[in-house]
Amino acid sequence: MIPYGRQDISAEDIAAVTEVLQSDWLTQGQAGPRFERAMAEYCGAKNAVAVSNATAALHIACLALDLGPGDSLWTVPNTFVASANCALYCGANVDFVDIDPRTYNMSVTALSDKLAQASIEGRLPKVVVPVHFAGQSCEMTEIRALAGHYGFRIIEDASHAVGGEYLGRKIGAGQLSDIVVFSFHPVKIITTGEGGMALASDARLAERLAYLRTHGIVRPVQTNPVDARRSNEDRYGPWIYEQIELGLNYRMTDIQAALGASQLGRLDAFVARRRKLAARYDALLAGLPVLCPWQHPETNSAWHLYVIRLRRNEIKLSRRQVFEALRAAGIGVNVHYIPVHTQPYYQRLGFSVGMFPEAESYYQDAITLPLFSKMTDAEQDIVVAALTKILS
Repeated sequence: MIPYGRQDISAEDIAAVTEVLQSDWLTQGQAGPRFERAMAEYCGAKNAVAVSNATAALHIACLALDLGPGDSLWTVPNTFVASANCALYCGANVDFVDIDPRTYNMSVTALSDKLAQASIEGRLPKVVVPVHFAGQSCEMTEIRALAGHYGFRIIEDASHAVGGEYLGRKIGAGQLSDIVVFSFHPVKIITTGEGGMALASDARLAERLAYLRTHGIVRPVQTNPVDARRSNEDRYGPWIYEQIELGLNYRMTDIQAALGASQLGRLDAFVARRRKLAARYDALLAGLPVLCPWQHPETNSAWHLYVIRLRRNEIKLSRRQVFEALRAAGIGVNVHYIPVHTQPYYQRLGFSVGMFPEAESYYQDAITLPLFSKMTDAEQDIVVAALTKILS
């Protein structure tokens, strides 16, 4: 079976992990801070906070922005449920903004219209979470302008997009948002096994993210060492820690961080290979009754996913029949994503089918084809040959 995604682990990655395993620190040593500094430098960001997974990053990002009961977060239906669940963890409400029919990202037009109506009704969101679907950035300049007008905060869910670019800058730089979130799940661009990261330009916001991931604890000697050295009081002793807020245990281990830092050294190569494979798919699929992914000229995708849409009016098979035929042929296709608002839990919250038609229309046609950095041209030819045979 050719999977839709697969990690790429090298001998150097294994050596980096082994070095940590043979050290005195398996967690909370120096590997985590090194990974954070390296990622911040790569992205051109000021601060990075490594966490146990991207869902954890989304959660503490919401907490750091003081999202809570009575507040509302808006995101898109075309995403994994974590992009919406993070608001519910904070006791806040969730609503959705429909997607752009070309990029499958948050529609700026739909967002603008919804904000205008919400302003009249007094129900503006506190936080908006644009999701960089498949690795392509949302139109962040326009979203940032709307944030300036309506006063909401922005969390970029860039779980798919590490290594991607927007307006010539790396995604993660954070110049157009408050916090950017990455995922390092094995099927993503680089992996730490499980893991995530939150990047923020504001130092105080980053500091809050850091202690929220560690039980809400700070150590006075670390945060204010000069005063601590001057004081002989026990309350400033080197063993002292203080819980200043109700935080969580969302820390990344040194084992994971060592793997992530090693993978980061090959990130550009991974993305370059994915872009080459995506361009090759575009060429090989020309002439088939499918719609290939459209790319906004302001973006340069990291290509986490390659999603086609079936032109169902031109073929006799249903999406399910095509999907199952590809699986039977040894092609590990997938579907990204079932619209969040159609999930049973969200329907119990009051959402229903028909509320976000673009996301629902997209979902009816979508199939994710295999794409990963170790994929060979021969494997890609097998995928295309199988799809061609099925559709013909």
